[in-house]
Amino acid sequence: MQQSLAEDIRDRLDTFTVTERRAALSLLGNYPMLGLGTVAEFAKVAGVSSPSILRFAARLGYSTYAEFQRRLRDELEDQLKSPLARAEDTSASPEATGEVWSATIDNIRETFRHLPAAEIEAAVELLADERRSVYLLGGRFSDALARHMAAHLRILRGKVVHLAGQEGNWRDFLIDMRKRDVLVIFDIRRYQADVIRLAQAAAARGVQIVLITDTWLSPIASVATHVLPARVSVPSPWDSLTALMTIAETLIAGVTQAESERSKTRMSELERLRDEEDPKRKGAP
Repeated sequence: MQQSLAEDIRDRLDTFTVTERRAALSLLGNYPMLGLGTVAEFAKVAGVSSPSILRFAARLGYSTYAEFQRRLRDELEDQLKSPLARAEDTSASPEATGEVWSATIDNIRETFRHLPAAEIEAAVELLADERRSVYLLGGRFSDALARHMAAHLRILRGKVVHLAGQEGNWRDFLIDMRKRDVLVIFDIRRYQADVIRLAQAAAARGVQIVLITDTWLSPIASVATHVLPARVSVPSPWDSLTALMTIAETLIAGVTQAESERSKTRMSELERLRDEEDPKRKGAP
């Protein structure tokens, strides 16, 4: 998979001037839509001049703003493709099917090559802080990852809630979300409007959003405290969740290590409770 423009921008953040960095962060916060408007609109949102936006596009290697926008439109088209549309683009040959595992491994490698360690560490710090309640939610397919992560975090700390069911049920939890609580959201392309609405409502209440998304960036990025993008494309109509799962398991491992004594105490207590419930477990290997 070709490196996305968003990945390129994140990789180069430290090399930009102050005004270029403002433009970059504004674009990443509303990617790619902000760049598809006029130069003046982009400049106004970023709080810089129009010539600064043109210099930003040039720094990224585009001789004209129109060329820069063509790249963004191409990525938007990829972002919006349905599995049916991707099926028409994907070869059905045995070779293509056999390449899925290789592409999946590459996705994991490239995800972590572009993901700043500081973002992972900051997310772990939020998730390990037991003064904060942690809520988790995903989309139609990615909610399985939210449920998986919640099951592990509940062993390591208290006040962990997986938001199951439909949007109407989520509001029952939203009213209990407090400033500084954490909402972990999994959201990949063909982003779900109901998940986006919940993220926006939670952010308005001061909740810290940890977004695990794809390289095209869910609209939730505009309200997220931390954004952890993963590569999802493989030679298949279906996106791969493997790199997102690896991010989730990296966060779980980080929380385990950050509060190692608490983790050991809780795991030991849970094992004792399970032994009491099932005497046959005692002494089992």
